[in-house]
Order: sequence, then C-alpha cells, then structure tokens
Amino acid sequence: MSSEPTPDTAAHPALDRQDIAHLARLARLAVTDEELDRFAGQLGAVLDAVAQVQRADVADVVPTTHAVPLTNVLRADVATPSLPRDAVLAGAPAAEDDRFRVPRILGEEA
Repeated sequence: MSSEPTPDTAAHPALDRQDIAHLARLARLAVTDEELDRFAGQLGAVLDAVAQVQRADVADVVPTTHAVPLTNVLRADVATPSLPRDAVLAGAPAAEDDRFRVPRILGEEA
C-alpha cells in the first residue's frame, strides 16, 4: 500500500499499480497496463464505499439476518381429500393393476 490516509480521505491507504498487479497475480488474472490503472480506481472506489459503511454508528442496532421481518406465505398444511384413483389413472397414458404403467428401466426383472 502506498500512501497514508488523512482524516478527510478514505480510511484505507490508496492502492497503486503494484498492489493491483499483486492482487491480479493472486487471482491468476492477466491484466494489461491500462487495466491496472482502471482497476486501481475502481477498487479504490469500492474500498471508499466500504469505509463509509464502516463509519456508520450501529451501536444501538440489533443484529438481524434480514432487513425486514419475514412471514410464511405458504398456506397451512392441512390434509384434504385427493382425487379418486380412477380419475387420476384415466389421464395416464397407460395403467395396470390400479397403478401407472411405465417402461421398464435398467434391465430390471418384473
């Protein structure tokens, strides 16, 4: 890291081309000289945003897993009568012995 932060700047040291090149090597990314300059600015902006969030006063904020309360939107699990077997099998392409008839698979024996 190359420079020290001041009270009016970001809470992190500025990233230089060497830092970005090192991060790119760690991530096994091939980057051009032009990309090093562009990524340094972009990563600096991300770090500035993170630093701004870290400065928020959250002493009185209760930790949560969701920003808004969650409610179950599913209907109650209540047993209800199902369709009659004859009606279900009437829609099947093939039925046998009150069951769906399907092709044999994996060479299984009957």
